[in-house]
Amino acid sequence: SKVPAHDKECPFCTGNEGMLPPVIMETLSSDGRWQVRVVPNKFPALTPKGKRERYTEGIYVAMQGYGHHEVIIETPVHNRQMGKMSSEEIGLVVETYHKRYTDLMGKNENMMIIIFRNHGLRAGTSLLHPHSQLISTGMVPHYIRWREEAAQRYFDEWGRCVFCDMLEYEMKYKLRVVFENRSFAAVVPFAADVPFEVWIMPKNHKADFGDIGDEEKSDLAAAMKNILGKLAVKLNDPDYNYVINTSARYRANEPQLHWYLQIRPRLMTVAGFEIGSGISINPSMPEEDAEF
Repeated sequence: SKVPAHDKECPFCTGNEGMLPPVIMETLSSDGRWQVRVVPNKFPALTPKGKRERYTEGIYVAMQGYGHHEVIIETPVHNRQMGKMSSEEIGLVVETYHKRYTDLMGKNENMMIIIFRNHGLRAGTSLLHPHSQLISTGMVPHYIRWREEAAQRYFDEWGRCVFCDMLEYEMKYKLRVVFENRSFAAVVPFAADVPFEVWIMPKNHKADFGDIGDEEKSDLAAAMKNILGKLAVKLNDPDYNYVINTSARYRANEPQLHWYLQIRPRLMTVAGFEIGSGISINPSMPEEDAEF
């Protein structure tokens, strides 16, 4: 069924502010109407009231759910998904990401911030209105540490950033590059986990998403518009997740790390072998996905 531009039942639509928690920040247009809003998640995964101290329960170590969980409402228009937005509209969203990231990284308790977008039911979204989310945590998960340590080992061996080397190689042969502007290149990874996975990578080496400048923000918005627009048109608006992979606190200026935006369409279901082995089965070739 066709999604309307305004839904009287949707808490994110204009006029339904009574259903919303208090607004943390909003961007207004010249005529005073809101364009992007940030609110606390009504059902947070983590909360600032949680404690960061670890405690033991028998042989297990645990901690309370400390952190922040915010929702970025990307537009007042209920059916205007990001693949259909203008670069300027996406630019306002990127600006909001950056502002909230910087503000929350100003709190010493926050060890890591993940900004992500779930699009479609298979990607885990519960509300249709265009939105993304931000979660800060008081600890760094093993998965992030593993990625950082792999980059550290490469740097110690070769004296170079593994992501910069990957990007240089991809830009040289152009087999998997799907978009490029002055600040970013979008690449289907050589060993993509899923069909049509895309990484939007800054050409300038930067470990921390918080360090991007104004020019890079508008270039990132243009790259996101291009890739998300192509996914919507060529793959019939698939469900997808994207996440900004950036350095944890205390690693922000290290020479081996490089932030990037990772987009993973939900075109397949993870099955038994993947769960048991940790190995992904991707039935498509990255070069063919990039060409398509």
